[in-house]
Amino acid sequence: MGSHLPQALPAPLPPPADPQRLDALAADLRAAGMEPLRGAGPLAGLAADGFVYSPVLQPLLQGLAPQLGVRAQSTEQVRQVAAACARHGVSLTLRGAGTGNYGQAVPLAGGLVLELSGLTRLRSLDPHTGVFTAEAAMPLAELEQRLQAQGREPRLLPSTVRSASLAGYVAGGSSGIGSLRWGFLRDPGHLLGLELVTLEPEPRLLQLDAAAAAAINHAYGCNGIITALTMASAAAVPWWQLVVAFERWDDALAAAQRLPATALLLQSLCVLEGPITPLLPWPQGCPAGMAGQHRLLLLAAPDALPALGALLPALGGTLLWQAPQGESRGVPLRELTWNHTTLHARAQEPGFTYLQLLLPQPEGAALAALRQRWGADLLWHLEGVRGFGQQRLACLPLVRWRGREALQQLIDHALELGCLLFNPHAITVEEGGLGVVDADQVAAKAAYDPAGLLNPGKLRGWWERPQAPG
Repeated sequence: MGSHLPQALPAPLPPPADPQRLDALAADLRAAGMEPLRGAGPLAGLAADGFVYSPVLQPLLQGLAPQLGVRAQSTEQVRQVAAACARHGVSLTLRGAGTGNYGQAVPLAGGLVLELSGLTRLRSLDPHTGVFTAEAAMPLAELEQRLQAQGREPRLLPSTVRSASLAGYVAGGSSGIGSLRWGFLRDPGHLLGLELVTLEPEPRLLQLDAAAAAAINHAYGCNGIITALTMASAAAVPWWQLVVAFERWDDALAAAQRLPATALLLQSLCVLEGPITPLLPWPQGCPAGMAGQHRLLLLAAPDALPALGALLPALGGTLLWQAPQGESRGVPLRELTWNHTTLHARAQEPGFTYLQLLLPQPEGAALAALRQRWGADLLWHLEGVRGFGQQRLACLPLVRWRGREALQQLIDHALELGCLLFNPHAITVEEGGLGVVDADQVAAKAAYDPAGLLNPGKLRGWWERPQAPG
């Protein structure tokens, strides 16, 4: 089993739309009350995301842009955009807040980018079950506030919670803050249904149940236009932020393995190797990082604090800082975790990139083998997750960029050790996930985007599918 770094854009890609089709499409949009965006300046903000984290993707995706852009303010406008693109055969790429990390919303073949910035309503919240329905562009920060006002909270959030949107997270993300308790976004029970617009000359507005919605989850907007989502929430907890120092790496790793197995209610667990900690902007009042001191970052329920006070010293840890979430100054602790760790580190040392691995158990053996071969070119960043029904450690190591060949060798070595790779240097849905084609995703694209116009080039299973004769 391997995962090869892309050297070129996927093939086959449709050609960019010719000027006549673009003009006809723009005229249809204006007739529907929408002003299309054209020109390098207005379109520049609709093309980029965090793909610059990857020195593999940067030369492939840099400079790619749509030929046309439009912002929809309602579901009806989304249907009108879909109908116009289908009639004129122009590819359509969906965009939320643009916080993705590997070009999920970068148009590979020009065409039109549709930003769903007007679809921001919280349509409903059941006070008994906590099930909510919110529109695609609902900002996650606002969603969190609205739920908390009713005693609820999102189960899962990315570290980009202050800027990301709901559908963008579901379509382009997979895990994050809360994964220690709740696993991954694609685990059954999170996404309970969604509203979807098809890309056809006469678009349908469909209400999909949980089973049908699963094929749309984490599909980069390749197989349907999400306009609203129905999801489960959790009872709100006034989480506390804790930073714990360890002098020995083995003690920090053992604590990360031990704490999820306790009866303590924890929302997030992150372990950072010492050399990473000076690169991060710690919350006000928290001591600055030191290269020789490893750190464990926790979000814990208030009733876990007394037990942690007794348990952490026994595990070799020293509590450096604690504060209620939302009441500290400076960068909140959860913005030092997940992909924000890479973001902050690269701001100080741009020569870093990263990987995303789910480690085999016990984790120490794979970590030791990787460190023995790669030395200081790998700096450990671990996140506690619930994967496949078990507590696991995901690894998002900082990797010093030594070129494509070295990165490929590192990936091959990690796979040989039994790691699962979620490749952040890949372009397609499949390679960014487990590397295999999801037949349900492909079938959904055939049903909801029969001409293959949505986000072309991102769903490998679409162009590899068997073609009907004739």
